[in-house]
Amino acid sequence: MNVIIVNDYAELSSTAGRMIAGLLHSKPACTLGLATGSTPLGTYQYLVQRYQAGEISLREAQTFNLDEYCGLPRSHPQSYYHFMYQNLFRHVDIRPDNIHIPCTEGDDLQTQCDSYNALLHATPLDLQLLGIGSNGHIGFCEPGTPFDQETFHTRLSESTRQDNQRFFASLDEVPTTAITMGISNILQARSILLIASGKGKAQCIADMIKGPISEQMPASALRLHADVTVIVDRDAAALL
Repeated sequence: MNVIIVNDYAELSSTAGRMIAGLLHSKPACTLGLATGSTPLGTYQYLVQRYQAGEISLREAQTFNLDEYCGLPRSHPQSYYHFMYQNLFRHVDIRPDNIHIPCTEGDDLQTQCDSYNALLHATPLDLQLLGIGSNGHIGFCEPGTPFDQETFHTRLSESTRQDNQRFFASLDEVPTTAITMGISNILQARSILLIASGKGKAQCIADMIKGPISEQMPASALRLHADVTVIVDRDAAALL
């Protein structure tokens, strides 16, 4: 792992944004795996600013999101579909046909998982952007997820639901399940970029980098990959 420690969230966002912008420059038709949550917001804002300045284009790029809640329509303000359009897609020139987000609508979720998994196999990712949950999850691969797991319907841990409660009016409104890329899908990306900010992420970052490689710490699987960059601010790096 290449671990980069920066001063604060703003520097984290611009550093990650420059890496993605560099890939868009060198390979305009690149394939990007994207994450949601509060941590990537600054990175997406950086990319939007670079696009508005005429410095980058996403017209030829394809994107593949890590996960999506089950039980929320795409129009719901907390769906990841809505999140991505509000914070990135509607502000840049990406073509709608090149946007891929797991579909959680309908009753046959296994078919939805299989379809998304087939798409990922057919289109290898050049770069996968990740955040990390306080319990070490990547995507929605919770502790105990096998490292060879591919796209699947997963039950969210109570700690993850409590962490995400801040986006909802109450814990009861937080979905209990999601469709997510598996750890195997994540590890198939040519390169991986994980970003983390704040004291609340310090323990899981330390466990990911210095602890045992274990299914109880899903992010530790990244140490099995040949090209991983971790960008953390000083608070998230406090225990390294």
